[in-house]
Amino acid sequence: MQDRQNIHEQRLADAWAEIQAQSADGTVLQPDAYRLAFSDPEFLLRRETRGIRFQLEMLKPDLAQSAAGVDNTIVVFGSARFPSPEKAEAAMQAATVSGDEQALVLARRGLRNSRHYAHAQAFARLVSSHSLSCPPDERLYICTGGGPGIMEAANRGAHEVGAPSVALNITLEHEQTANPYVTPSLSFKFHYFALRKMHFMMRAKALVAFPGGFGTLDELFEVITLVQTRKSKPVPIVLFGREYWRRLINLEMLVEEGAIAAADLNLLHFADEPQAAWDYICDCYGIPALGRG
Repeated sequence: MQDRQNIHEQRLADAWAEIQAQSADGTVLQPDAYRLAFSDPEFLLRRETRGIRFQLEMLKPDLAQSAAGVDNTIVVFGSARFPSPEKAEAAMQAATVSGDEQALVLARRGLRNSRHYAHAQAFARLVSSHSLSCPPDERLYICTGGGPGIMEAANRGAHEVGAPSVALNITLEHEQTANPYVTPSLSFKFHYFALRKMHFMMRAKALVAFPGGFGTLDELFEVITLVQTRKSKPVPIVLFGREYWRRLINLEMLVEEGAIAAADLNLLHFADEPQAAWDYICDCYGIPALGRG
């Protein structure tokens, strides 16, 4: 009797197995000719294949998140330069011992800014604790840029309660690696800022912008523009740290000059406490009070 075949077995040859076989049998792979096109980095990195690289950066994180059940995220932006309270305290002690005035100035600033790290960490704990109690299709996952500072704080908050979190990292001139609190299977690296920002929005159910610099502003205004122009469905946009944002951006001036409509101010919400930021997002989606930590 003929052996039965597995109905789930793939009919087409496995590309990865073919590449491995060529490597194992010592086949010489010339970079510009005989090498399989999709295993030829010189070919894939040509200017003419940039469109293919766009597609790959779009597809890889999308498939991996879908497979992991990550459908809804809370995106946290913020400075990569703000230290944790522990590091800020250590820097302050070292500066005090040294007596170096410039070191003391920087240490005091770091200590002051470390409160933003603590707030981002606490906010992520609130979101993630709620998410763990939800059915899989209703869970909200913390998503960050995967770097240090505020990004690390948010991934850390999720990690502390045993919840997975997403990182959308970017290659920079000075190599940046994902912080240690990111879920490894949900840690993705991008070359193209545009594709990375698209992934931030694809699953975002809310965006919380903590104090930050150019990168934070770039990501924040990209989101505001998409929502204002209705290229994206409205999502809660929270500016955390009212004093910081009021000093940095005079939104009322834009209204006075006619650059934006008064109604555009309603796209943004200010918060100064982690619970207040989470409560606002819950109100936007009708999440019961019991799910608010």
